[in-house]
This record gives sequence, C-alpha cells and structure tokens, in this order.
Amino acid sequence: MFHISVKKIKATCLAIYGLLVLFLFPVKGMQERYDISSPDGALKIRLNISDEIHYEVFYNDVVMITPSKISMTLEDGRVIGKAATIEDIKSKSIHESIPLLYGKHKSLDDTCNELAIVFTEGYSLIARAYNEGVAYRFETKLGGSLTVKSEEANFNFSGSPSVWFPEADENMWSWERSYRLYASIKNIGAGEFAVTPAMFSYPETGIRVVIAESDQTDYPGMYIQPSGENSVKGKWAQYPKTVTDPDNVYAYHRVTERYDYLARTSGDRSYPWRVIIVSAQDKDLLNNELIFKLAKPQQITGTDWIKPGKSAWEWWHDGILEGVSIPSGEGNLSFDVYKYYIDFAAKYKLEYVTLDAGYDAGYVKQVCDYAASVGVKIFLWDFINLPVRNPDRITELKNYGAVGIKVDLIERDDQVAMNWIEKLAKDCADREMMLVLHGCPKPSGLQRAYPNIVNFEAVRGAECNKWDATANPDYHLQFLFIRMLAGPLDYTPGSMRNVNKANFSAAAKGIPMSMGTRSHELAMYVLFDQPLAYLCDSPVEYPKYRDIMKFLSAVPTVWDQTVPLAAEMGEYAAIAKKSGDDWYVGAMTNWKSRSVEIDFSFLPDGISYSADVYRDNDESAKDAGKYTCETIPVTKQTKSTFQLAPGGGVAIRIKESVPTGISDFVKHDSENNIVVYPNINRQEINIKSEIRFDLITVYDVKGAAMIQKPYNKESAIQQLSINSLKEGCYIVRLAGKAGSYSVKFIK
Repeated sequence: MFHISVKKIKATCLAIYGLLVLFLFPVKGMQERYDISSPDGALKIRLNISDEIHYEVFYNDVVMITPSKISMTLEDGRVIGKAATIEDIKSKSIHESIPLLYGKHKSLDDTCNELAIVFTEGYSLIARAYNEGVAYRFETKLGGSLTVKSEEANFNFSGSPSVWFPEADENMWSWERSYRLYASIKNIGAGEFAVTPAMFSYPETGIRVVIAESDQTDYPGMYIQPSGENSVKGKWAQYPKTVTDPDNVYAYHRVTERYDYLARTSGDRSYPWRVIIVSAQDKDLLNNELIFKLAKPQQITGTDWIKPGKSAWEWWHDGILEGVSIPSGEGNLSFDVYKYYIDFAAKYKLEYVTLDAGYDAGYVKQVCDYAASVGVKIFLWDFINLPVRNPDRITELKNYGAVGIKVDLIERDDQVAMNWIEKLAKDCADREMMLVLHGCPKPSGLQRAYPNIVNFEAVRGAECNKWDATANPDYHLQFLFIRMLAGPLDYTPGSMRNVNKANFSAAAKGIPMSMGTRSHELAMYVLFDQPLAYLCDSPVEYPKYRDIMKFLSAVPTVWDQTVPLAAEMGEYAAIAKKSGDDWYVGAMTNWKSRSVEIDFSFLPDGISYSADVYRDNDESAKDAGKYTCETIPVTKQTKSTFQLAPGGGVAIRIKESVPTGISDFVKHDSENNIVVYPNINRQEINIKSEIRFDLITVYDVKGAAMIQKPYNKESAIQQLSINSLKEGCYIVRLAGKAGSYSVKFIK
C-alpha cells in the first residue's frame, strides 16, 4: 500500500502547475525553440528565443546556418530581439496563387508555412519556410515614429563554403559589380563588403546558399561583410546628412556625410525580409522567384497600359548609322536620325524606340508623333533628380507622347534614395508611364508592387563593352544564378560585333565589340529576364542578317511557362520558355567549349514541331560572328546535342508543324526567291531557287534523314524523288554556306 502525504501532493500539484505556466507563458530568460519546415519538408528554419533571438537553417536535417543572432536597436535604447516576453504564437500555412501581369510564368504558386511570434514589448518576429528558401522579418506596433539606429543580421555558416562575392564600392554608389570567387569564406578581407544577393557554395554537396532581401520599403539596402571565421553580417548605408550640390537639380546628390542611424520611420510597420535561398540543383535557381513572392503585393489597378516588348536604342553604338546619307553619331542626333530607328522598329515589329541621354527636347514631340503614326512607342531617358524634385516632369514627358521613362544615375540605396524610387514608381503609375531604372540599386521585389517598373540595371551590361572586359561569358554564367534572383535586368543585348576573348578591346567612342559568339548573344533573349529587351546595335547592321531578324522580331520578352533544362553555376545554362503555342530554348557556356544536350521532353506529346536553330559552327571558335541557322523537326522524343564554342551558345525557336497535303503543296519564299512544288505525278518535288545550296535532305518527324542528295548547282531546278517515302509528314531542308531553308509536306 502506497501512502502520499498532503504536503507532497500540494508540492507535486504546484510543480506541474508551474511547468504549465512556463510552457504557456514563457518568461524572460527562458529558452524556447520553434521549428518551421518547408511544405516538402526539406528546409527548416529554427527560432531560438531567450534573452536574445537566434535562428538556424537546416537542409535535409543538415545544418547550413548555425545559431545566428538577429536584432534591431532603436535610437531610444530599446532593442528589438532582446529580453522580450512571448505574448502569442500564431502559425499558418499559405496556399495561394499569384497572378502575374508578366514574367517567366502566367502565375506563381505561393505555398509556404509561417510562424509569427508576438512579444509583449510591441513587436513580432515572422518566419516563413518555402521549398525554395526561408526568410524572417521584424514587425513593430509601437505607434508614432521611431529611429532605427542599427540592425544585427548574422549569417553563421556551417563549415567554410566558397563565396561568389559581388564586392561593393566603398562609397556605395554602384550595383553593377563583378563577382570575386573566394575558395573559402575565411579568405574574405576584413574591410571588404558585398552587395546582395551573394552566393555561398558547398562543393562537396553541390548545395548553394544565397543571402538576399525582399520588400525593402522605406529602409536602406542590405550589404554583407565578414564577421568572424565562417560568418558574414548585414551592413547598411546610414541616413544621409549632407550631399554634394544639394540645390543643383542637374548635379549628382552623392552623400558626403551621414548620421549614425539607418532610418527614421513609422513605429507601426514591417521591415524587409532577410532571405536565405537554398538549392541543391543549380538549374532550380533559374526558376526561383522567392524574392518576388515575399515582396509587397501589387499596389496599382488598371494595368492595360503596361506592355513589355523590345526596343531599338541608339546609345550603345553612339547613334552611328553607317552608310546612311543623313548625319548621325554623337552631336548629330535629330528627328531624321530617330525616324530611321522608328522605321526599323516598325518594319521588324519592335514595339519601342528608346531615346537615351543626348536627345533634344526640341524635336521630341515630333519623334513621338511620327512613331505613333507607324505603331511604335517611345521611352525617354531622364536624370533622377528631375522627376524626384518635380513629379510634373513625368507629365511633361508624357505630354510629348512618351509611354515610359528610363531614369538614370540614382547611385544610392540609403533610406532617402529607396523612397525616391518607390515614389517615382507610384508617380509614373499614376500617369500610366512605364519605368526603366538605370544606375540603380539591385531590385528587391518592388516590381511586384509596381509592375510598371519593367527593368532594373544593377548588372554589368552591354554598356560595359565601352570601357572594360567585364561583360563576358564567364560573368553571364554567374549573374544568371545570383543577381537575376533579385529581379529583371537592363542588360541591353543584341550586339552583332561578336568577338572572342583574344580579339576584344574596349571602345569608349564609336561602335564597341561584345564578347561571346553570335549564338551566345541570341541566347540572351531567352535566358535573361528582361521585360523590355533592347536591340543595342545599329538598325543598319541588323538587316544584313535576315535569319537573325526573323528570330529577334519573333522572340517574346515575357512568358507563360519556364522550364530549366540543365545548368551549372559559372559554367553553362540551358532553359526552355513557352509563349502561346511556341517554345524557345536558350543555352550558353562560359569561355569553355562544351557539348550540351537539349532534351525536348518539355514539349507536349503527339505534336510535331519545326525548330529554327541558331548555333555555333566549326568556325565560331576563331570568328565569334560565325553561326549556322538551320531548321530541324523535333518532337517530345527528340534529344539533340549541340557543340558550343568557347563563349558560345544556341538559340532555338520551336513552332508547331503545319502539315500540307502534297496534292496542293506549293511553297514560295519571295524574300529569298525560293519555290518548292510537286510534280503532277505527286512522286517528285521540284525546287527552284536563285540561291545555290549544297545539300537537299528529307527528314521524318522524328528527325531521321530519309533522303539526301547533293544540290546540283548547274541546274536552276532541282528534282527530288519521294517515291520511296511512306505516307506521312516530312520536312525537306536545303542547306549551304548561305544558310538553310526548310518546308513541311505530307505524302
């Protein structure tokens, strides 16, 4: 028989009650641990709450980020994240779809798990876990206004990953940064710091970790700097105190002195998300939209006036129109010069022409009026200070007839400058004006709130060909996986002056060169995210390449679906994108030659397609301007291997085959003066062409060559027997040094 004293029972009850109180109402100093896992269970962010707040990140139960302290210190001495008491804990799963006005998809699946820890001191910590990464942010409900003196955001890595470090300039003036590769995080110098996003790699596992931010509203941008052996921490531009030439609207307003705090802001607000993207496959980074998903939702309605597209542009080649009788080049920009660009854009179905720095307001309305008369629209360049000081400046540009502005030379990301950008986006939206941001900080999702922002620079684009060798194939295969996570680019591709590394030299004046092959350049239009895609070369140069203009006229700038095919950070990338019923494929390599297999299994089953292929050939390694254009049949079962030259690539346009009965089959290409038609007995095909090809080949829909015959260059008409073919759909292809030509038929 057991005997329990009343005293013991009372003591036991009190102990149990005390545990319940501690569990339900934790007190200061007590450590609490909360785990939030991604929907697929692979990623986990752990919050450790005690006198301080730390977080950890795990991937497949392997620690990636070890306990890392986070906090914010206010000017009045309060510390958000220190000695706080938990008041409430709220968790939820988010299952939503984000409809997109434009982008890489028609819509985005926004699925994650969220935990919000509410503290009695008037603030909350929010954490989310997605399949693509994790993020946390602070929210305050303190009323009135407050001043953020400093923020602590640490990223303590497990082990010593290598780092792709976009090293910042000491003045925080530019975000067009090259990447410096450190074999170990330990090798980063104590005084160095980088813009974000930045990538940390574990070569032994192939896992990449990217540090970034989202929803950077009314707050300075985050950099990272070394902090201990295997750690980096956040760094921010402090609030500006004095700037150069503050009263001169045409001068750079560069910060010369700063206060000792980061931001003056509302006491009731959310702060930027600190984002940690984790990926075990490099190709998944090409489709990672986490920064966009975390950003502020769309703030504008009635968006029919926002139209992505392609633009002719004069600045890269100094407005030089070689061989044209009208005066051109720097100092000679005029209505007649811009009329030439507009006529080119209209002929090749480009939606826009951009007038960059150097145009004269005296003829701008005439330019806009003429452009409108031929179905082309105008973007106008402007200096950041003008519309910031006076929003009526945007109205003035709109009244000329422009539909968008390219605002340049921001070159700051302190709180004041970030507020400039958001106000500018809103002011433009209020006037139904699109916006390109150049000389700007990196994006952090503002284009979700204001989709009239179509491009951000913050990349070493084609303009760099004028002064250095940094915009090269190695760099292209780096920023695709890092910078492009933050948002769309203003790279401005389209050079037809393609050279290899050995033959490149920068040219500040005149028409520059670009590095990489012609096919590498075309692949940019598929691989790069650029809702407003530029054609940077001269409108005199493009018509020399009819096959290339066929591609550039057709390629979209926004997509219904994106399918990464294969990729390795810094080495190569291949991607497929869908627009309507058509597909496009882009692949590129760094300075290493390699073969790339394109698996067309992304295509729907049971449909035959015709693919226009622009690829490197045997001459491309020596002469980067050399390429082969050919048309091949493809289906879902097709796998094709392409040999890429150093700095090479391949671009493919895929359209559904439209079978034509042999009985009524007559194909006439008036541009190339090619006629293909059957004999009356339906057993032969006649080919008439002024071009003397080398080879005639008939393919079946699987791409197998069924008939092949040398082209008889002595005869104006070629006859090809198709008697041996079974009934079905076929493609006849003419190929030679002048290019290739294909047409489909049914027997």
